[in-house]
Amino acid sequence: MGVVEAARAAAREQVVVAMLDIPRLITHPAWRGADPDEGRGLGVLLVPGFGFGDLSLRLTGTWLRNRGYVPAGAHIGLNIGCTTQLVDRLERRLQAHAEETGGPVVLFGQSRGGGLARLLAVRRPELVRGLVMVGSPVLDTLGAHPSVVRVARMLARLSAAGLPGLLDEDCFAGSCYETNSEAMARPLEVPAVAVFSPNDVIAPPKLCADPCAECVEVRSTHTGMALDPELYELLAPRLAAWAREAEPATEVERAPEPVSLASTA
Repeated sequence: MGVVEAARAAAREQVVVAMLDIPRLITHPAWRGADPDEGRGLGVLLVPGFGFGDLSLRLTGTWLRNRGYVPAGAHIGLNIGCTTQLVDRLERRLQAHAEETGGPVVLFGQSRGGGLARLLAVRRPELVRGLVMVGSPVLDTLGAHPSVVRVARMLARLSAAGLPGLLDEDCFAGSCYETNSEAMARPLEVPAVAVFSPNDVIAPPKLCADPCAECVEVRSTHTGMALDPELYELLAPRLAAWAREAEPATEVERAPEPVSLASTA
């Protein structure tokens, strides 16, 4: 990619530019054609990307709710904390949402959120119905665009200076990194979808194509992926299948016990 093309690609990753896709999303059939019974009450835990909070996935939550799913935010703030601490917090959130909805839930994570969701699915597969990773560089968490890695390392320096609640050096080279890298490489025990785009300059497909997941390609940017109608067109049948399979089997009606002739004599 030349200098001009790289500059244009980086410009498309700006949040304001990505938000220009919202009108296209909410007028698209993938948004408007909602079946309120499709989700069957299946819970979905939404995990935002690096530097973003629950607000960034609000439209995703609306799309899910309109189809009968029960979405819930991660409640981890701006997703700039220590990986291990965030997964611990997400585990408690997952447990609570599974209890609220009566069974395993879907984990939906964007960018770094997809990596955290994958770590959580490895840790607690009995609580996870399925996993959706959207633009998530799970094959090399430090292989994302250099500008993103620079921000992460700056946060680690601020953490070393005493600012709490941030990534620290242990997340890059210490026990936190080693433990989570090992967990990230483990095979999944739950169905999963990995979504990526050749137009993503933050987390290119080679970092996101999880061999344990169904890999699906879209054409959006990294920042705009959760606002792309194509994403929802692709996810709708997959989520609906998970919802159908999550329903408890109806108990087979038992035949009446035979009447003993001796008891009627």
